[in-house]
Amino acid sequence: MNLPNALSLLRIVFVPMLIWLLMENMLSAALMLFVAAGLTDALDGYVAKRWQMETELGRHLDPLADKLLLLSGYITLTVLGLLPLWLTLLVVTRDVVIVGGAIVFRMVTGALRIEPLWISKWNTVNQMILLSWVMYTADGHFATLWLDGLIGITALTTLLSGGSYVMRWSRLATEQERITPA
Repeated sequence: MNLPNALSLLRIVFVPMLIWLLMENMLSAALMLFVAAGLTDALDGYVAKRWQMETELGRHLDPLADKLLLLSGYITLTVLGLLPLWLTLLVVTRDVVIVGGAIVFRMVTGALRIEPLWISKWNTVNQMILLSWVMYTADGHFATLWLDGLIGITALTTLLSGGSYVMRWSRLATEQERITPA
């Protein structure tokens, strides 16, 4: 196992720790763990590309680790009453649509190579910023003046990202259908 894949696995190990810290109302520790997880995400991508250590396992492990970390954060903070249920349902629904779309695309075309869209990367950053802000402000550090704005931006990028994948895969499936004889 190479370093980037090990870092992705470390993020997966962080998931139950994050949930526990949040449930125990240890928000500062949860925030530090979440930031460390975010740094491992940036580091694994950099190392994989810089030293040509990209693997098929890593192409699946990295987004899985990201999704597990983000979804567990959103769900737990919603259970604790710190995030609105509608936003978490939107985040979860987007991911279900993307995974379901990938499965359908694979079944229809017989091929699938997932390349993240720029809006998806921006969405992930917004989702991480929002989770970090909620963990930071819920511990009494600042008033939540910016919370509504961050929720709105995150909801918008979540919708745009999910819609972009649906449109992209629909277009690619249509193009593939034209190429493949019946």
